Amino acid sequence: MKRALGFTAAALGLAACGTVSQMAATGGSRSDGIVRLSYEYGAFNKVHIDEATALETARERCHAWGYKEAEAFGGITRQCQASNMYGCVRWTVTKEYQCTGANTPS
Repeated sequence: MKRALGFTAAALGLAACGTVSQMAATGGSRSDGIVRLSYEYGAFNKVHIDEATALETARERCHAWGYKEAEAFGGITRQCQASNMYGCVRWTVTKEYQCTGANTPS
């Protein structure tokens, strides 16, 4: 019995731990200078986003497009990807970044 309780406590402890999720480039517009980064999570996941890494990912995409910098703007959008009779069980979260400082030809 004690072993079962110990296992249950350990499982609950692991479930409560946050998962660091990396945002990946999922879209955007070069001409508008907008980069979209997204991540997915399940209904019982507790997600922690590394905002500094996300901003660096957006900057890299902006640099590739000829812009000098990127900054987050607006909020986030959250879209249900899978649901069951209890509600949504899988979400996609998207955040937009604006590319700034277009390079000028020398």
